[in-house]
Amino acid sequence: MGDALIRAKELSKFFPVSKQGFLETILRQESKVIRAVDDVSLEIAEREIVSVVGESGAGKSTLGRLLSTLEIPTAGEIYFKGERVEGENIKRVRKQVQVVFQDPTESLDPRMSIKDIVLEPLSTYGINTREKDDRLTFSLSSVGLERSEFSDRRARDLSGGQRQRVAIARAVVSNPSFIVLDEPTSALDASIQAQVLNLLVELHEKYGFTYIVITHNIAVAKFISDRIAVMYAGKVVEVGPTEGIINNPKHPYTQALLRSVPTLELRGIEPPEGETASLLNPPTGCKYHPRCPHVMDTCKQNEPQLLESSGRLVACWLYFER
Repeated sequence: MGDALIRAKELSKFFPVSKQGFLETILRQESKVIRAVDDVSLEIAEREIVSVVGESGAGKSTLGRLLSTLEIPTAGEIYFKGERVEGENIKRVRKQVQVVFQDPTESLDPRMSIKDIVLEPLSTYGINTREKDDRLTFSLSSVGLERSEFSDRRARDLSGGQRQRVAIARAVVSNPSFIVLDEPTSALDASIQAQVLNLLVELHEKYGFTYIVITHNIAVAKFISDRIAVMYAGKVVEVGPTEGIINNPKHPYTQALLRSVPTLELRGIEPPEGETASLLNPPTGCKYHPRCPHVMDTCKQNEPQLLESSGRLVACWLYFER
C-alpha cells in the first residue's frame, strides 16, 4: 500500500425531508434533515481494499456516492491524490473513478449492446476507434467474457452473474485509479457471489485497483479487504485492519455484528438488539447507546470521537474509560 489515494475529512451529507411550510418559516423552525453521513473521516491508500460494513440505513452507500463524486457533500472535504475535490477538479477526478452497483439489472441499459455498455465511460475521452477496440477486448477478457460471444448481445439476454461481469468490465475499461463496489454480490446466488469476489480479487492483484467495498455482509468484508470500517447511523464507529476487527472487535456494535454472522458451529444467531437509530431524529450522545449493553451516563450525553486505540481507530466511551 502507498500514500493515501482518497481522503475524506469530516464528511457529511444531509438530505432535507421536505420544504419548510409557512408556519415553520414564521416560527423559524429548523428544517428537518436525514443525516445519512455525519462527520466521517477516512483514508484509503493506493492499492488498498477497504470494506464499509453495517446494517441497512447506516449510510454506507451514501458514503460511496460521496467518494465517487456522485453526491456533493453538505459539509467536509474530499481529497484525491492530495488535491481537494471541488469545482472544476470534480470532472478530472470523475475520469479516474468508477462504480459497480448492486443490481446489474438496473444499472445496465437492456436496449444497449454489451459493446456499447462497456465503452460508455470512454465517450468523452477522445479515444480513437482502434484504442477503443483494444480496450473492449481487454476489459471483456479480464472479466472472463469472450468478445466474439458477448459483444453484440444485450444485457437482458444474460444471466445475473454475466451482467455483473459486464458491469465490472465497464468499470475497468477506463483503467480507473479508484473503484467503488456498492454491494457488488448481494443480488447474486451464493455460488456466483464467490466467483465475482474471486474475480475482483484477481483484478486487484493483477492491475492494482483501489477498492472501497460497500457491504452489509461482514463475511464478504473479511474475505476481500485489507481494512474494515464499521458504520452505524451515519457514523464510522470503528476502523482498522481486517484481522483485528474480526478477531478482536472493540466497539459493542462491531461485536454484535459479528455475533449475527452464521457459522458452522451449533449456536444460535444473535442479531443486534433493538432498532437502528433514526437518521431523522438521532439520539443524543452516542447514537448506539439505546442498544448498547454497556451504556453509561456519559454515552447518553457526549458524542464520542474516533481516537487511536490498540493500533486502530475506535469510537466508544467504554474503552476510553478503561
